[in-house]
Amino acid sequence: MKAARFYARNDIRVEDIPVPAVRPGTVAVNIAWCGICGTDVHEYLEGPIFVPSADTPHPLTGEVPPVTLGHEFSGTIAEIGDGVEGLSVGDAVVVEPYVVCNECIPCQLGKYHLCTRIAVIGLAGDGGGLSERIVVDPRWVHPVGDIPLDHAALIEPLAVAYHAVERSGARSGTTALVAGAGPVGLLLAAVLKGIGVTTIISEVSAARLAQAAELADHVLNPTDGDIADRVRELTDGVGVDVAFECAGVNAVLDTVLDAVRPAGVVVNVSIWGSRASIDMQKIVLKEIDLRGTFAYVNNHRAVIALVQDGKIDLAPFITKKIGLEDLVQDGLNSLINDTESSIKILVSPTL
Repeated sequence: MKAARFYARNDIRVEDIPVPAVRPGTVAVNIAWCGICGTDVHEYLEGPIFVPSADTPHPLTGEVPPVTLGHEFSGTIAEIGDGVEGLSVGDAVVVEPYVVCNECIPCQLGKYHLCTRIAVIGLAGDGGGLSERIVVDPRWVHPVGDIPLDHAALIEPLAVAYHAVERSGARSGTTALVAGAGPVGLLLAAVLKGIGVTTIISEVSAARLAQAAELADHVLNPTDGDIADRVRELTDGVGVDVAFECAGVNAVLDTVLDAVRPAGVVVNVSIWGSRASIDMQKIVLKEIDLRGTFAYVNNHRAVIALVQDGKIDLAPFITKKIGLEDLVQDGLNSLINDTESSIKILVSPTL
């Protein structure tokens, strides 16, 4: 079968590999669509990062490059191994792309996304969605019913956004600032809108602001004035209840600390490429809760329900569809060279 394989930085190849065999207690999924994540782009440009290095096999999967990429994918169940119940051949599904140890303290506490030896399928081995088929543990397989499979490929990044909102404590009737309108920031705004939160988005890109205007109650451009001042104007001088840092930029972190109300919550969503500098005086004098968020845990069922109930429409987030053979030229390079208008590029092994 065809699969996109990471060999090294700037070296991703679409090539033929053996079709994975179903084993007892596993499920085979034929891939319909796989989204290209920003993590995939970083691996291509700067990796290996989450991909194991050539001389250090991953402690759970045992794999080293080349590994098959892709962790935002949907498909249909093609085959079911002995002992698997509750799933049927032909089911439309998404996969929570984890391999965990089930032994460490976070796993024992139910925080499996914080497993001390976690592997992400499509980065650290065990197959990937940028291929024709994958075999996975049924624990991670989630039926999506009648959600179109191209839309369903966005369930994984939407779960990232949902978990960040869950971490924030935001609820209907509260106010939120999303600082940074990249793909996750826009999906965050969609989740907030879906649960009835008044949402403000700040972003410097005009193209991203135009996209954000469909999701937020207010959109602000930092070049037009101080964001924290404008947020207070929109919130009767108080500030927002919660703020999400989605840029990995120190100036943005400073802004959200200024824009949140006293005793408010700031959630850091972005993965930082360098050490951040934090004004602790702001946190202390306003009693701000600064919280981290990572991926998702037990969130897929709720996220799927939001989409099935029509509270979130994923169609506007899909900006391009390509075939697997075009992954590098029309996928990765497109995201590298056009950071403003591309939100989510979907890849199909059958196009």
